[in-house]
Amino acid sequence: MKIGIYAKSVRDSKHESGFSTLVNTLAESGHEIHCPQSLVDYVHIHIAPNLQLRAFDHLDKDHYMLDAMICVGGDGTLLDTMPLVRDSGVPVLGLNTGRLGFLAGLGVQDLHRAIEDIKKGNYTLDQRTLLHLDTSYPIFDYNYALNDFVIHKKETSSMIVVHAYLNGEFLNTYWSDGLIISTPTGSTGYSLSCGGPIIFPNSDTFIITPIAPHNLNVRPVVVGDDVVLSFEIEGRASSYLASLDARSESITVETQMAVRKADHSLNLIRLSNDNFLDTLRNKLNWGFDKRN
Repeated sequence: MKIGIYAKSVRDSKHESGFSTLVNTLAESGHEIHCPQSLVDYVHIHIAPNLQLRAFDHLDKDHYMLDAMICVGGDGTLLDTMPLVRDSGVPVLGLNTGRLGFLAGLGVQDLHRAIEDIKKGNYTLDQRTLLHLDTSYPIFDYNYALNDFVIHKKETSSMIVVHAYLNGEFLNTYWSDGLIISTPTGSTGYSLSCGGPIIFPNSDTFIITPIAPHNLNVRPVVVGDDVVLSFEIEGRASSYLASLDARSESITVETQMAVRKADHSLNLIRLSNDNFLDTLRNKLNWGFDKRN
């Protein structure tokens, strides 16, 4: 098989050990390994000097295809594979060497079995909705997000005012530290920490969650993902932050922004013993109250 590998950081001992295990396992099984150039250099210096690797910048659905992409780290690392995978449709599997791991749930101890399952096709594809951001001028090199799009104040500024519109119709004005537009996948991320609901991944919805709203009667809202959400910003500061997943850029009040559902999705590999309900119970410690 042609397998892509990615790690955001291999300096931490846990990430380094997991990444080395992945490289050695794939090499011993005779699979063709593809990775970004920076990781080619790392592998040749620290793991296997003579291992043949193929470098790529990003995947292309018409000219550059892999059987799977395996990333090593946590959920943040999996989010960082988005600009690599793009709209190629290549299935992605997260090898969790991080902490919580809603998306990257595979343990290093299960790696051999997972690779065999991928080889035999013993998995399903979990298609996750992506957000697409339209702006009045280029801000991001890659305008898509798996988790969320966020407008937020900079660290030292006062709260901001965000006017939100639903298909061009006025929805609400948010006096707050910012506003989160989340996909169902992102409902267990930043939105959840700000009081947003947990949404099942196959729900056709977006979540609008204010960050520390000044008006306490303003609550998170769930809308269908067939809408276009647009925004206008007011505030005392001259600039603010816009984020797509973990990528942030500075914007001004003149920046026009709108988000909608992307025309492609991210394919996550779901192995036979993996399901969302188990993940929720395990990661959120449901049913583990020692008083009961």
